[in-house]
Amino acid sequence: MTPTEITVKQFDELTTRELYEILCARADVFTTEEQILYPDADGLDVHAIHVFAMGPDTRVKAYLRMFPKAGEDGVLQMGRILTVKEVRGTGLGIRLMQAAMDYAKEKLDIRDFHMNSQEHAVGFYEKLGFRRTSDIFIEAGIPHVEMRLSCGA
Repeated sequence: MTPTEITVKQFDELTTRELYEILCARADVFTTEEQILYPDADGLDVHAIHVFAMGPDTRVKAYLRMFPKAGEDGVLQMGRILTVKEVRGTGLGIRLMQAAMDYAKEKLDIRDFHMNSQEHAVGFYEKLGFRRTSDIFIEAGIPHVEMRLSCGA
């Protein structure tokens, strides 16, 4: 049931159904599964590029958003990165991240990618070339580290 197509859209290009499924996936993973209580509607979605994969059942299976990092020209902030439980370990997360980075490198003028990674996921992002750039800090009650990937520009 692994989705094969990864979609990249600006906020205003999302269909109502896509937006609904994105919000459902974020709630399922972050609120229900990880029990993180945070304001998901943070005002950043409208400025973000949304990258996602839907399954044949039209449910979002993997997702991330990316947007210019405040105060850092040429840096793209990635966040809300998820894969739903049923597709973890299938390689979809790597494919999603690579598609997002490829899109950004081709279409945007960026030099670095930045994210706040949950500490347990650091190894996953290191496989993609990200490196830790901070000590552990607590965000939404969970240990995180800042990570960065240079595009070599």
